[in-house]
Amino acid sequence: MQYLSEYRDVDLVRRLAHRLQEITRAGWRVMEVCGGQTHSILRNGLDQLLPTNIELLHGPGCPVCVTAASEIDKAIELAIKHKTILCTFGDMMRVPGTTGDLFTARAQGGDVRVVYSPLDALDIARHNPDREVVFFAIGFETTAPATAAVILKASQERLVNFSVLVAHLRVPPVLCLLLSSPDCKIDGFLAPGHVCTVMGYAEYEKISQEYKVPIVVTGFEQVDILQGLVMLIELLESGKVAILNQYRRSVRREGNKLAQELINKVFFPMDREWRGVGVVKQGGLAMREEFVQFDAVRRFSLGGGIYAEKNPRCRAGEVLMGRIKPTECPFFATECTPQHPLGAPMVSSEGACAAYYLYVRTRGQG
Repeated sequence: MQYLSEYRDVDLVRRLAHRLQEITRAGWRVMEVCGGQTHSILRNGLDQLLPTNIELLHGPGCPVCVTAASEIDKAIELAIKHKTILCTFGDMMRVPGTTGDLFTARAQGGDVRVVYSPLDALDIARHNPDREVVFFAIGFETTAPATAAVILKASQERLVNFSVLVAHLRVPPVLCLLLSSPDCKIDGFLAPGHVCTVMGYAEYEKISQEYKVPIVVTGFEQVDILQGLVMLIELLESGKVAILNQYRRSVRREGNKLAQELINKVFFPMDREWRGVGVVKQGGLAMREEFVQFDAVRRFSLGGGIYAEKNPRCRAGEVLMGRIKPTECPFFATECTPQHPLGAPMVSSEGACAAYYLYVRTRGQG
């Protein structure tokens, strides 16, 4: 049965690709927001099936890539100076701050541990009552509910040795920033299915109408992406401004109300720096006053500056804004590799530079 299903998917991919060839008349620039979509497109060679007059722009929807260098610096300070047990996801270990990365901090004696869930960090705190344990919380609205739930659990249990370094970001505000740019060249968006599963897409409807840009909420499989592109190109070719939902098996307009309640109970929107993008108004989350005892920034009096020194050789910001492709960076695959990255998009599993390194760099080599 699985064998037959794969054949049906291949046939559907072909038909969708043919449909795109049929309906595309003008030249269109489409941004897929999510880094997971970027990897799926390049891993499966979907970009090679598209009409030549459709250009895909890779957006800033990689949470590891856009976590500010100053947040990495804070995490390193927590591990080295304050000697906490710092817990984070594996993707964050090689992301460079201004003075190093978390692998370097571990090599220097910092107790940095990779976890798979915020609950793992909470469990570490329970088993190490004589140590301060900090969870480095990154990600978009997709991962924020789990962080909020853990903070609520820690509050219920009155864990005095647990705190969170919050670096959660919100996607809709960065789309507004991109569309407000005077040199914006984006004709339409494939919106991130996972974020919309949690938050719904009512906020994207407002963006679509305000900036007169069509948006299609799209999943991550080959058929999802091509079907989303067909829906979007049909809107563009007809001159219609609307938001459509391709990812109906997961996304509802209202989203997941329980997850949203968790986020709103613990966090509130605030201005935050997005690495390579700049400060985005209401582009992040901060902890509410009633949970301040779990805020690692306040507990350890960490530096408050949101601006951090940028690597002048790294063009990751231009990649994240869809202004250049990774291969247009002179350091791509030479001075900047997954083993020795100049910027976060080369090491994240959702980073555009990593996707080009894995799937595009070797095309035509055998």
